[in-house]
Amino acid sequence: YGRTFVKIGRFEPTSQVCSQCGVKDGPHALHVREWTCRACGAVLDRDINAAVNVAKAAGLAVTACRAQVRRAPVPAPRSEAGTHPTPQPSTAR
Repeated sequence: YGRTFVKIGRFEPTSQVCSQCGVKDGPHALHVREWTCRACGAVLDRDINAAVNVAKAAGLAVTACRAQVRRAPVPAPRSEAGTHPTPQPSTAR
Protein backbone atom coordinates (compact mmCIF):
# COMPACT_ATOMS: atom_id res chain seq x y z
CA TYR A 1 0.00 0.00 0.00
CA GLY A 2 3.02 2.31 -0.22
CA ARG A 3 3.34 2.81 3.53
CA THR A 4 6.44 2.68 5.68
CA PHE A 5 6.44 1.26 9.20
CA VAL A 6 8.74 3.08 11.63
CA LYS A 7 9.30 1.58 15.06
CA ILE A 8 10.49 3.57 18.09
CA GLY A 9 11.63 2.29 21.46
CA ARG A 10 8.88 0.82 23.60
CA PHE A 11 9.98 2.76 26.66
CA GLU A 12 10.58 6.10 24.92
CA PRO A 13 9.28 8.69 27.45
CA THR A 14 7.17 10.54 24.86
CA SER A 15 4.75 12.10 27.35
CA GLN A 16 7.51 13.12 29.80
CA VAL A 17 9.74 15.07 27.41
CA CYS A 18 8.91 18.65 26.42
CA SER A 19 8.40 18.71 22.64
CA GLN A 20 9.46 22.37 22.58
CA CYS A 21 12.84 22.28 24.34
CA GLY A 22 13.55 18.54 24.79
CA VAL A 23 13.92 18.58 28.58
CA LYS A 24 12.66 15.46 30.39
CA ASP A 25 10.26 16.78 33.02
CA GLY A 26 9.62 13.40 34.63
CA PRO A 27 6.54 11.22 34.96
CA HIS A 28 3.11 12.73 35.51
CA ALA A 29 0.06 10.98 36.94
CA LEU A 30 -2.32 9.76 34.22
CA HIS A 31 -5.02 12.21 35.31
CA VAL A 32 -2.67 15.13 34.47
CA ARG A 33 -3.71 15.92 30.88
CA GLU A 34 -1.89 19.25 30.58
CA TRP A 35 1.40 20.35 32.15
CA THR A 36 3.85 23.24 32.02
CA CYS A 37 7.51 22.58 31.22
CA ARG A 38 9.69 23.76 34.09
CA ALA A 39 12.56 24.56 31.72
CA CYS A 40 10.91 26.64 28.98
CA GLY A 41 7.40 27.34 30.34
CA ALA A 42 5.56 25.77 27.40
CA VAL A 43 2.04 24.57 28.24
CA LEU A 44 1.71 21.06 26.81
CA ASP A 45 -1.26 18.78 26.21
CA ARG A 46 -0.13 15.27 27.21
CA ASP A 47 -1.42 13.50 24.08
CA ILE A 48 -0.35 16.13 21.53
CA ASN A 49 3.08 16.42 23.18
CA ALA A 50 3.50 12.63 23.03
CA ALA A 51 2.41 12.55 19.37
CA VAL A 52 4.96 15.24 18.46
CA ASN A 53 7.68 13.35 20.33
CA VAL A 54 6.75 10.07 18.59
CA ALA A 55 7.00 11.82 15.22
CA LYS A 56 10.40 13.23 16.17
CA ALA A 57 11.66 9.86 17.41
CA ALA A 58 10.49 8.20 14.18
CA GLY A 59 12.23 10.85 12.09
CA LEU A 60 8.96 12.21 10.72
CA ALA A 61 9.19 15.70 12.16
CA VAL A 62 8.72 18.73 9.93
CA THR A 63 11.05 21.73 10.12
CA ALA A 64 9.87 25.34 10.24
CA CYS A 65 10.21 25.59 6.44
CA ARG A 66 7.94 22.50 6.08
CA ALA A 67 10.74 20.25 4.77
CA GLN A 68 10.51 16.64 5.91
CA VAL A 69 13.14 15.59 8.43
CA ARG A 70 13.29 11.85 8.09
CA ARG A 71 15.72 9.01 8.09
CA ALA A 72 15.91 6.62 5.19
CA PRO A 73 12.80 4.40 5.03
CA VAL A 74 13.14 1.11 6.85
CA PRO A 75 10.94 -1.72 5.62
CA ALA A 76 8.82 -3.46 8.23
CA PRO A 77 10.25 -6.77 9.45
CA ARG A 78 8.56 -9.71 7.74
CA SER A 79 7.11 -10.86 11.07
CA GLU A 80 5.29 -7.50 11.43
CA ALA A 81 4.26 -6.98 7.81
CA GLY A 82 1.13 -8.25 6.13
CA THR A 83 -2.41 -8.76 7.27
CA HIS A 84 -3.73 -10.39 10.36
CA PRO A 85 -5.47 -13.75 10.07
CA THR A 86 -9.23 -13.67 9.72
CA PRO A 87 -10.80 -14.04 13.18
CA GLN A 88 -12.70 -17.27 13.68
CA PRO A 89 -16.23 -17.21 15.13
CA SER A 90 -16.34 -17.89 18.84
CA THR A 91 -17.93 -21.14 19.98
CA ALA A 92 -18.17 -20.03 23.64
CA ARG A 93 -21.64 -19.54 25.03
